[in-house]
Amino acid sequence: MPIPFDEANPIYHITRTVVRSALHAFFPLKILNQEKLIEEGPCVVVANHQSFLDPPLVGTLYRNPIYFLARKTLFDPPFMKQFMPFTHSIPVDQDNPNPSSILQVIRTVRNGNRLLIFPEGTRCSDNQIHDAMPGIGLILSKLANVPVQPIRIEGAYDCLPIHSNKLRFRPITLSVGDPIQFTPEELKAKGREAQLALGRKVMDAIRTLPIQA
Repeated sequence: MPIPFDEANPIYHITRTVVRSALHAFFPLKILNQEKLIEEGPCVVVANHQSFLDPPLVGTLYRNPIYFLARKTLFDPPFMKQFMPFTHSIPVDQDNPNPSSILQVIRTVRNGNRLLIFPEGTRCSDNQIHDAMPGIGLILSKLANVPVQPIRIEGAYDCLPIHSNKLRFRPITLSVGDPIQFTPEELKAKGREAQLALGRKVMDAIRTLPIQA
């Protein structure tokens, strides 16, 4: 099925089409439960983080545009500072997150967009799924009525682990899950422990997704 052309942002459309074609050409990709993808309306997409390949892998699953949280330092080179906004990337300072970044994230979703978040905050160093950072709980508590879709990535670590610059063309599986169900009490809870509990529920939902058909 062709990707809808984005007249407002042709650079995003062209980049996405090229990247999608390259991923399918060079990597044996297996997508489980693709029919569960939420294509209409706002959505927060949460996934484990194995590799630099993860954002394009998840982003190109969806027919419609998706936004990404990106490390602020990626915007430092002059070319990247100009190019990154066209990829729907939102800069975030992971060491010192500020309220304006959180507001931009919340506003992006409330405007009806899909937003991809890696709750672990950074790529794993051991091919394991780790705990979420507290920030995901704060974001979810502010977006109480928005579906949260978990996706598990398996195999991207073997293709491009954090400690290597050598790209290997190994099989990759993307497993799509049903929206995570949160109770009103969970979303209304305040404080760091409540945010960590939301993060644990998110990561547990990702861990339990199957990686075999």
